[in-house]
Amino acid sequence: MNRRTTLAAQIAEDLRGKLSDGTYAAGDRLPTEAALSGTFGVSRPTVRAALRELEGLGLVRTQHGVGTFVVEQPAVQAGLERLESMTDSIRAQGKEPGMVYAGRLRRSVLPEEAARMQVDVSTEVLELRRSILADGEVVAYSYDLMPWSLFPADFDAESLTGSIFAFMREELGIGPVHAIAQVHAVRSRHVGWGEEAAAHELFVLLNQLHYDSEDRLLAYSRTYFIEGRYTFTINRSSG
Repeated sequence: MNRRTTLAAQIAEDLRGKLSDGTYAAGDRLPTEAALSGTFGVSRPTVRAALRELEGLGLVRTQHGVGTFVVEQPAVQAGLERLESMTDSIRAQGKEPGMVYAGRLRRSVLPEEAARMQVDVSTEVLELRRSILADGEVVAYSYDLMPWSLFPADFDAESLTGSIFAFMREELGIGPVHAIAQVHAVRSRHVGWGEEAAAHELFVLLNQLHYDSEDRLLAYSRTYFIEGRYTFTINRSSG
């Protein structure tokens, strides 16, 4: 390893410490390459190598001609291969999960929904619209359809609050054991609701069908995770 690489790694580690302790917060612009060169007493190529290392770790982003900025770190990270409720994923990160229901509606499925769910077009569902929060911050918007046949005859939709998975287990005595999911990148100004909705346009869409142990459809969910706030990892191996 040459001296420049060693110095770059040292500078990157020093800057990581400043990101961790809040010296540079999310959205802040770091000092210029020239300023950092003077601070650390190294050449600009060495500083540039250190910044590239931080960018590779997803800690900063560089806009050529503008500067290098601290990236907002995700509030939640979850394994894509694991089927669990968003509430459990958020709690596992040491954050307080929250949920705000924007709508509950009993209706018939639309033709495209019927095709995706593989049900008759006359099928009635409960449509749910939810904002998913972690420590009070919105991390996702979810559109969920649950077959109305799952609920008792006297069911009041307003009684469904909090986690859908928890409601299924505790109130209906059922629960998803496997799911079929599609993942899409979405750019749109028309996802979500509430005061903060207009501030986001990049999402990771998880389009999922949830089934129980008897392959009965329990829910069709389209959940838009705000890019940078809720991220997924996949455990891959060659075996």
